[in-house]
Amino acid sequence: MSDARGRLVVLISGRGRNLQAFIEATRDGRVRADIALVISNRADAAGLALAQAAGIPTQVISHRDYPTREAFDAQMVAAIGPHQPDLVLLAGFMRILTAGFIRAFEGRLLNIHPSLLPRYPGLDTHAKALANGDAEHGASVHLVTEELDGGPVLLQASLSVHADDDAQTLAARVMDEIETRIYPQVVAWMLGDELRFVDGQRRFRGRSLQQPLTARDLDPDFR
Repeated sequence: MSDARGRLVVLISGRGRNLQAFIEATRDGRVRADIALVISNRADAAGLALAQAAGIPTQVISHRDYPTREAFDAQMVAAIGPHQPDLVLLAGFMRILTAGFIRAFEGRLLNIHPSLLPRYPGLDTHAKALANGDAEHGASVHLVTEELDGGPVLLQASLSVHADDDAQTLAARVMDEIETRIYPQVVAWMLGDELRFVDGQRRFRGRSLQQPLTARDLDPDFR
């Protein structure tokens, strides 16, 4: 593995729990990278304060300032481009991205979705899992494509749904027990060239994967 450190750009809209996981993982050496920039479409996003406290540059680009999604996304591309990120990470970024943005960072754009994809793309995933009586629920890290929450899933992990769970408690457990572990792990693997998506196939440490990686595959530092 190269001694060079990767460069990350993180996009947020809210409190920044996954952003905090990235900050901690880059500081303690589990992810060999620096966060070059954090962008939010909301000036009141609590995650901005987390980034600023860590000395990470931040920028607010409000979607309300642009007449179209295309104009907004073009401004984000212009802001991200000079940082030359190895990966662009969506971490609770509550905007549907245009094809132009996705193509600008094709193969380098990751998202974490709070369900076991392909189950429950879109919003309200925890409530949907409860309404359907699912015994298991979880989260998936996937490459972003033009299909909403439809890109190749790289890693997903699950937990048991408790009888007394509501949407809020289930969301909190998925975040604490799954999201903040599996998302930094995928970033570490991709930066280390251990996990790749090539010619329409997932490849992990030299072997082709027919299914996404799972919690059983996590490195010890992320368990």
